[in-house]
Amino acid sequence: MPSTRSAAASTARVSRRTVLAAAGAASLSAGAGYTLRPTDSQAATPPAPRSATAPLAPYTKGTTVASVAAPRAGSGSGYSRLGDGPGWKRVVRAELAAPKSGREHRRTVLAAFVQFTDLHLMDVQHPLRLEFLRAHDVHAWRPHEALTVPGAISLVERVNALRGAPVTGAPLRFVMTTGDNTDNNAHSELEWFMKVMSGGRITPNTGDPRHYEGVQNSGLKQYWQPGSALRDHDKALGFPRLEHFLAAAIRDVRSPGLNLPWYSTVGNHDALPLGCYGSHGDPYLAEAAIGGRKLMSVSAADAKKLQDTIKKVKDPRGSGYRDFLKAHARSARRVTPDERRAPYTQADYLKAHLDPAYRGHGPAGHGYSSANLDAGTQYYAFRISDDVIGISLDTTDPGGHYAGSLGTAQLKWLDRTLKEHEDSYAVVFSHHTSGSMTNTRPDPARPGEKRHDGAAVLSVLSAHANVLAWVNGHIHKNVVTPHKASGGRSFWEISTASHVDHPQLARIVELADNKDGTLSLFTTLIESAAPHRTDFADLSQTGLAALYRELAYNAPGADRTLAGGTGDRNTELVLRKGR
Repeated sequence: MPSTRSAAASTARVSRRTVLAAAGAASLSAGAGYTLRPTDSQAATPPAPRSATAPLAPYTKGTTVASVAAPRAGSGSGYSRLGDGPGWKRVVRAELAAPKSGREHRRTVLAAFVQFTDLHLMDVQHPLRLEFLRAHDVHAWRPHEALTVPGAISLVERVNALRGAPVTGAPLRFVMTTGDNTDNNAHSELEWFMKVMSGGRITPNTGDPRHYEGVQNSGLKQYWQPGSALRDHDKALGFPRLEHFLAAAIRDVRSPGLNLPWYSTVGNHDALPLGCYGSHGDPYLAEAAIGGRKLMSVSAADAKKLQDTIKKVKDPRGSGYRDFLKAHARSARRVTPDERRAPYTQADYLKAHLDPAYRGHGPAGHGYSSANLDAGTQYYAFRISDDVIGISLDTTDPGGHYAGSLGTAQLKWLDRTLKEHEDSYAVVFSHHTSGSMTNTRPDPARPGEKRHDGAAVLSVLSAHANVLAWVNGHIHKNVVTPHKASGGRSFWEISTASHVDHPQLARIVELADNKDGTLSLFTTLIESAAPHRTDFADLSQTGLAALYRELAYNAPGADRTLAGGTGDRNTELVLRKGR
């Protein structure tokens, strides 16, 4: 598997591009890639980004190598203010191959890209949301959730400010989102996501256009009431009173859109209502989503009962949740109905990506094609560079529950795609991790098709020497795992923390050939462009993005381990070339 191409091979590759273009595949301008083949689930590689002209020099500004948000000196056990903290060092991991000295002078770059994951853009006034579970589990609702949109825009701004990759200085080729782009499977959230990524003006508000209607002005003490003097649960822990917070949270914001091409991978919160109820679930929930009643408070006992039902997969269709809402109907509060909160279907999701209004810097469809729409699939392959292909999987289970799996047809397609492109390295993208693919519930649309867990996917990937990495999210935590198989085959699984829970990170991945029989994968985490230090008087778009990070750090019940260990953050992951 060569890492550089000879002149003859390059000529053959240009010839193949010409053939594919003549066959109707998407062919782009000089320097661009091409579809792997003009069949189902293939996507065109975008043209090289404008940063391709930048000199190849390491660019660590704005990354966590340079600095990481941290509590300011003097922060006590209560609410902590954030400021600039020391960066995270890079750790070399050698479980799969021994690093050889001098490799930094020999290596050539294969590709560099950015991963977003678990943005969870939220319509926080949506009637179906489960905020009331906070009566039992304090982390079931987060005080910063109204700021997901300005927070995500600030992450886009960070990527746009990067002038190259942190280690190799290579141009960043694209951004891949690895799912849970939305939170409640709502049309409103899908529109916001498409505009965050491709650019546009966003009003992160539904229902009454004049003011917020949700748990944060409900007067209920279990939620942070920022505009009220009420001593609620979170103010007792040091959260501030910010009188105009809610008005600012639903005010228009503008995203510049990524200045790189971007691709999309689907997650369970994108495909399933509330991320857990089957896509062919109870129709009552679809009606309640656009209706005028919102449940905000239940007893701790009732909250625990419902949460246990979800976790133990006792209600994959949502019929139990329907009954729960009906039983508590008298406690629900009136809100303004809004049809934009309706759940979107798989076809809606694909059509939004194919909509020219959301093309941004491309590619058309952001990985998806009309073939996906015709076949009812959400997986595809695309060429990252001359030597590397990308494969985006759909690990959601339409039968319900937040854990994942693959159907037989997709698993066979994955194996076939890797085999057909064995002369190229491969990076696989999905939402779920190998360990969170434990749900083999049948797909209602394909009841006779077997579902396969993470072990089955690992088995397929381990059978192909060209697989370098499996990049995913879902668990909201940085975890880097080596996978070693017989015959010298090995690859790294790279799981990245979310952008909704602290520390709110994305990740840059660089692929390099060390020219000594080994490869290096460099991972570097990035925060949003918002300043680490906040100002409670600054409720501008940038000020809200900074506040989003600080509130997330202080969220009651927040898991302080999500950043992972030093070997899960900024790394050099060494592995042998496949044989």
